[in-house]
Amino acid sequence: MLIFLRSLLFMLGQWLFTLVFTFVALLTFPFKPITRYRIISLWARSMLWWLRFTCGIRYRIIGKENIPETPGIILSKHQSAWETLAFQQIFPPQVWVLKRELLRIPFFGWGLAMTSPIAINRSAGREALKQMVAQGKDRLKKGFCVVIFPEGTRMPPGKRGKYHIGGAWLAVHTGSVVVPVAHNAGEHWPKNGFLKKPGTITVSIGAPIVTDGFKPDEINHQVESWIEHEMQQLSSSTLRLRSKSLSQPPDAGPGPA
Repeated sequence: MLIFLRSLLFMLGQWLFTLVFTFVALLTFPFKPITRYRIISLWARSMLWWLRFTCGIRYRIIGKENIPETPGIILSKHQSAWETLAFQQIFPPQVWVLKRELLRIPFFGWGLAMTSPIAINRSAGREALKQMVAQGKDRLKKGFCVVIFPEGTRMPPGKRGKYHIGGAWLAVHTGSVVVPVAHNAGEHWPKNGFLKKPGTITVSIGAPIVTDGFKPDEINHQVESWIEHEMQQLSSSTLRLRSKSLSQPPDAGPGPA
């Protein structure tokens, strides 16, 4: 019952925060893209604080030293809505590759459009890859990292989707490094789940993968192998054992988490 009430309180606050920040986002239109992002991302940081306050969900980082200092491609496991918030606090300024239909969602989509996303038509096949590369080069040049979820949709804990080649394709064709990311957010904020379980989410950031001299499918295979192996390490059963070997306290990264 307590989890239900805390989750309800979070949802009500989320609606209110989103409504307010939508209008803030629209007012940022005259600014440069990177400035718009820094302002709009305050919404995500606010929501992470609200999530911790209402639902008791925190996070820690393994491999913090692997966070890129220059723009690159971040390829991550996708389990929850949580990572779309937390990555804005963990990583440098970023844009996401997403399906263009998301921009049509009232309020949320309008604000999202102001963050310079790479919105593609997934059914366009090879044309979508060309569009991704063209827009990706532009975003990287402007100082943004590009975040892509290779599986294309949120997967429940313990499940693996097909790793699509788009992220690796973009990395190879822009000469960018790839940073693989695994996390267990789905164990606390499930896909399409209303109830949010208190606890600490672990985010594991892998060493950057240099793409020079590799084909997209080779990079894609490296990313999938690393992420899925790491996901096994982050499962609830093995994480408890692994946590005992970590001498440092949970690291919530910069700012509140």
